[in-house]
Amino acid sequence: MTKEKITTVFPDYTGEITAVITSNLSPKVMQDRLQGYHEKDIAAALPLLTEQQRSRLYALLDSAQLPAVIEYADNISAYLGELPLKKRLDVLNSMDTQAAVEYIRTLDRSLRNTIMELMDTDVQAQIRLLSSYSQNEIGSRMTANFISVNSSCDVKTAMAELIRQAAENDNVSTIYVTDDTGVFYGAVDLKDLIISRARERITDITVTSYPYVYADEQTDICVEHIRSYAEDSVPVLDSANRLVGVITAAEIADLIDEEMSEDYAKLAGLSAEEDMNEPLMHSVKKRLPWLVVLLVLGLLVSGVVGIFEKVIATITVVVYFQSLILDMAGNVGTQSLAITIRVLMDENLTPARKLHLIAKEGKVGLCNGLILGSLSFVFIGLYLHLLKGEGLVLAFGVSGCTAAALVVAMFLSSLSGTVIPIILKKLNFDPAVASGPLITTVNDLVAVVAYYGLARIMITGLLGL
Repeated sequence: MTKEKITTVFPDYTGEITAVITSNLSPKVMQDRLQGYHEKDIAAALPLLTEQQRSRLYALLDSAQLPAVIEYADNISAYLGELPLKKRLDVLNSMDTQAAVEYIRTLDRSLRNTIMELMDTDVQAQIRLLSSYSQNEIGSRMTANFISVNSSCDVKTAMAELIRQAAENDNVSTIYVTDDTGVFYGAVDLKDLIISRARERITDITVTSYPYVYADEQTDICVEHIRSYAEDSVPVLDSANRLVGVITAAEIADLIDEEMSEDYAKLAGLSAEEDMNEPLMHSVKKRLPWLVVLLVLGLLVSGVVGIFEKVIATITVVVYFQSLILDMAGNVGTQSLAITIRVLMDENLTPARKLHLIAKEGKVGLCNGLILGSLSFVFIGLYLHLLKGEGLVLAFGVSGCTAAALVVAMFLSSLSGTVIPIILKKLNFDPAVASGPLITTVNDLVAVVAYYGLARIMITGLLGL
């Protein structure tokens, strides 16, 4: 009896929401129907609506829904720009501060100053605080959505304070404890607070070894540190150790995603900030420097090929398999590079672990080279003898040369893909920026020398062809 495959069908909430907005229903009925949808699904419908239809939607959403919908949207600036100034201010006052800062940074100075002057005083203070940090500092990504209590209070007082602050801050799973001057003391899990005795001191249930980061730390340096704790939020302190904000789990996930995307772009020699909306000439200018470097290095590889001109002229069949060696060397080097870049994100990587990584990648490259070399020896030999009509000696001489070159090239490419980024890291260069283009050319050079060098030794030397 065959087991029937079950396919999950996801509801088309976006289509349903679009149908509601474009219908002739009364505003009250539309409001009631929209109440049943998550703000993220409503945000997903925004690009499918016209500006007039979106204006209708903005009027239907209440003061709690609209800011949440805007926060989930992909293009916050565009949708906020469609709102009248008064409604835009209401949304900005209710939005997450970090999202509001990102929007305000996109405005010209006059409009930015106007909006800042009209916003609530406490929101202004939070925006100015976040704006005081550069976009590469962790302080620019924090939020004021957290609960804090004084270290001198008891559990009953802390519970009352939690209830009071929860009206504006819904990040309640962890309660942060500070002293009278705001210096961070520790954190209390909500569950521990609930089950504790009312007169028990809050300091008795506080975890004082809770992880924290400083607002002026670089995001790419501390992101691995805060991720390793897997907390719902991590407190952010200023230079005086005062609690000024928190980094939420969602923001940590976004930071990790941005770091991975940035490293992926850098592996190709691209700038991390390049996107689809960037002007053509800007993209050209950013990519051109690496391409010029690669052109020079490529000429070097071509010059090395010229050294083996006599081998190529004598046995032209060897040219058939040059691209095979180059491609396999490049693939293996890229695999080792990806693994190494990921491992190098660990700031506490010891020299012993680096040597272990180099040895492991070398062994992997060697084993894969032996397997693929054996296969290529058989298939290339048969191909040249049966389909190309070459003699057995020449056919298997070339296939043996190709197989040996594969082993050597894949082994050395694995090593270069591991050693080069480690050396660059040691020299305080970003290994993700330089390693990709550099290793590609180095592997080409290794493959060419290995292949034609072995061809000269094995075919023209040993076999006398």
